[in-house]
Amino acid sequence: MSGAGAGARRAQAFRLPGRHGYAVEFSPYLPGRLACAAAQYYGIAGCGTLAVLEQNEAGICLFRSFDWNDGLFDVTWSENNEHVLVTSSGDGSLQIWDTAKPTGPLQVYKEHTQEVYSVDWSQTRGEQLVVSGSWDQTAKLWDPTVGRSLCTFKGHEGIIYSTIWSPHIPGCFASASGDQTLRIWDVKTPGVKVVIPGHQAEILSCDWCKYDENVLVTGAVDCSLKGWDLRNVRQPVFNLVGHTYAVRRVKFSPFHATLLASCSYDFTVRFWDFSKPNPLLETVEHHTEFTCGLDLSLHNHGQVADCAWDELVKSYTPSCLAAPV
Repeated sequence: MSGAGAGARRAQAFRLPGRHGYAVEFSPYLPGRLACAAAQYYGIAGCGTLAVLEQNEAGICLFRSFDWNDGLFDVTWSENNEHVLVTSSGDGSLQIWDTAKPTGPLQVYKEHTQEVYSVDWSQTRGEQLVVSGSWDQTAKLWDPTVGRSLCTFKGHEGIIYSTIWSPHIPGCFASASGDQTLRIWDVKTPGVKVVIPGHQAEILSCDWCKYDENVLVTGAVDCSLKGWDLRNVRQPVFNLVGHTYAVRRVKFSPFHATLLASCSYDFTVRFWDFSKPNPLLETVEHHTEFTCGLDLSLHNHGQVADCAWDELVKSYTPSCLAAPV
């Protein structure tokens, strides 16, 4: 299994002093731009920073940074304006930022009553909607042009750690929770569509396959990743084991239907192909703390970004993605 050397191929790093990384996301518009949501004091106290980074051959530099008075736990880019981002924070609020304006935020939405751990901008055409997931056990739907939430989704019996839009079906999103379930929702109907008892542990992350509208992955405190086919949710379609601590974030590849990545509290990032008999392709060990943020570039084939509590944001191409899979 490849370790730090092979895994950190063409690696570039950027340090955020005194900030612990929670989420990182590549811009859907600008190939060299990425955003990191971070918090002071491991997110327990203090303020937060949104760092907008610019990457080129020379390395990663800071393009713009914005501070907030509470830790920032997630970030999502607008799908209709290359300058706009949304972050979510420990004080129960969402912030809308514009990188073309050095001060901010443009708007603040504060309706959740506890930490907002997840925020995602819809990717399907014809709608501009944001979904948020909170420790208050609710998910909320937002239109960034409207000053209040459009709808609140209730049903989870634990913290919501992850809310992700379907890239295929308009108005459909998934949520993962400490109540050990993955749930599928439709914004046109108030109740939950599907409840999947995914793990015997808190589920910290979920993602949709980019190539199959029925397939999702979950990552949990039980150190495993499980795949789910919505046409038959009685059994997972795959079960990936190898992490030694909780799986913090999972992401499907934008280029391969069966390839995905995960990062963990075991300080590693792992790359998997669930179609293979030996699905673990590579383990990257280049952080010294909980690795919380992970994204795969839509523009640069094989490029990955991650961030951790060791104050580092890294961008690299793992060996397993350097050549066609």
